[in-house]
Amino acid sequence: MDKTLVIFGASGDLTRRKLIPALYSLHCKGRLPKDTRIVGVSRRPYSSEEWRGMLSKTTGEFNAKDFDEVKWNEFEQSVHYIPGDATKGDDLVKLAESLKELDGESNERVYYLSTKPAIYAPIIENLGAAGLADQSIGKRRIVIEKPIGVNLDTAMRLNEKVHDVFHENNVFRIDHYLGKETVQNLLVLRFANSIFEPIWNRNYIDHVQITVAESVEIGSRAGYYDGSGILRDMFQNHLLQLMTIVAMEPPARYDPKLVRDEKVKVLRSVRPMIESEFSTSSVRGQYEGYLDEEGVPEGSQTATFAALKLDIDSWRWHGVPFYLRSGKAMSCRTTQIVIEFRKPPFALFSESDNGIIEGNRLVIQVQPAEGMQMYLQSKVPDAGMMVQETPLDFRFARHNTNKSMPDAYQRLLLDALNNDASLFARNDEVELAWQIIDPIINAWQGGSGPALKTYAKGDWGPEECTQWMRDQSRNWFDVCPVLS
Repeated sequence: MDKTLVIFGASGDLTRRKLIPALYSLHCKGRLPKDTRIVGVSRRPYSSEEWRGMLSKTTGEFNAKDFDEVKWNEFEQSVHYIPGDATKGDDLVKLAESLKELDGESNERVYYLSTKPAIYAPIIENLGAAGLADQSIGKRRIVIEKPIGVNLDTAMRLNEKVHDVFHENNVFRIDHYLGKETVQNLLVLRFANSIFEPIWNRNYIDHVQITVAESVEIGSRAGYYDGSGILRDMFQNHLLQLMTIVAMEPPARYDPKLVRDEKVKVLRSVRPMIESEFSTSSVRGQYEGYLDEEGVPEGSQTATFAALKLDIDSWRWHGVPFYLRSGKAMSCRTTQIVIEFRKPPFALFSESDNGIIEGNRLVIQVQPAEGMQMYLQSKVPDAGMMVQETPLDFRFARHNTNKSMPDAYQRLLLDALNNDASLFARNDEVELAWQIIDPIINAWQGGSGPALKTYAKGDWGPEECTQWMRDQSRNWFDVCPVLS
C-alpha cells in the first residue's frame, strides 16, 4: 500500500537538518517503502519546486559525503509541498482536499509534528476535525517530537488531546537517542549473548553510570533553556530511556508492546525520593559564565548540570544504585553507559600500576565513538605480579568498514512508516518518567535540594559531584571517547 509522510513544520530546522536527509539516505539504500510520498506543510508560501530546490542545497550540505545528484533527482519526484497554517481549521480542511488529490486518501498516512510543542494540541485537534485521522479510510499514525509536556500535568493533558483523535497504538513519541545503533545494540548485547545474563544483576554489578555530556554552551537557546533546565531537557527523556533499556527484563519475544511493557516496569520500580534524599541523592550545577549568556535572567538558579542517584526496587537491581548525570559546557561530547562490576571478593594481587585494583567495567559508548570497551585486570609484563587495567575495545566503525553509522532518524522514520513502535515511548512511559522527575524539580525550586554549585567550562561538572561519588566509595568514569 502507498504511504504518505506529512511533515508539519516543513520549513523548520529539524526538517532540513535531519528528516529530509534521513529520508534521502533511506531512498539511496533502497529501504524507503515503495511509492512513499513526502509532503511538507508550513505557512511559508513555497511551491513544491521551490521547496525541493532548497532541500537539495541543505541535504547536499548535511549529506556532503554521500550526496548524489542523480539519486536526489529520483528522490525529489516523491517530494511535495502544500502551504498552510496547521493551527487553523480551515487550512487543514484545504489540506485534506489537497492530500486526497495527491494520494487518493485510501493509503497509509503518517503525520509528523516537527513544530513548536506549544502548537501540538491545536494541530492534533484540527487533524481530527478535518477527518485526517479517520481510520476507516486508511491507516493514520502520528509522530510527536519531545518534549511531551513540561511536567506530569501538561504531559497528561497532551496525551488526552492525542487520544481524543488517535488510538495509542497509532501514536509514536520520538526520542532520537533510541534510534542510535549503539542503544539498539545494547538490547542485542544483553539478550543475544548468554555470558551476560548470569552476571547482569545485583550479585555481580556494583553500580551503573549513565552520562550524557555536551561540550557546547546554551548559545542562543536561553529563552527555552532557562525555563526548562537540565532535568526537563535531558533526564525525563534521554537518560531515563537509556536506564530502562539497561535495567529491563527480557521480553518474551521482540514485540513492540512487550518491549515497552518491560521498560514501564522499570520506571514503576524506581524508588521515589523523599525528604532529605532530594539533597543527598542529587547534585546540581551551573557553568561559569551562564549568567552572562544573552537572554539569561539576572541571578538565574537554572541548573546546567545535574547528577541523580536512583534506586530500582526489583529483585534484579535491589541495592544497585543507578547514577545519571548530564550537563552543558563539559569536557567533551559523549553519551556513555558504564556497568561497574563488583571487585573480586579477595585481593590475591595487591599491587597495581596505579595503586588501585578496580572492578571490571563495561563501557558502552553511545556517541560519538560508537562501540564498547570491557576493562579487565591483566599482568604488567616483566613486573612481577603487578596488575593493570586493560581494555578490550570494539568500535562499530572499525569492525564494519564497509558501512557507515546511520543517523538515528533513519531508523525511527522507517519504523514509523512500517508501524513498528518498539523504539518509541508509550504514554505511560512518558507519564511515569515525569512522576520521577517532577518531585525533584519541585524540591529544587522549593529550596529542599542541594545548593547550586558552579563549575568551570570544560570540566566534568562541579568538584562537589566528584566528592559526592567518592563519599560513596565510587568514582565517575571521566574519560572522553577516542575518536581515531
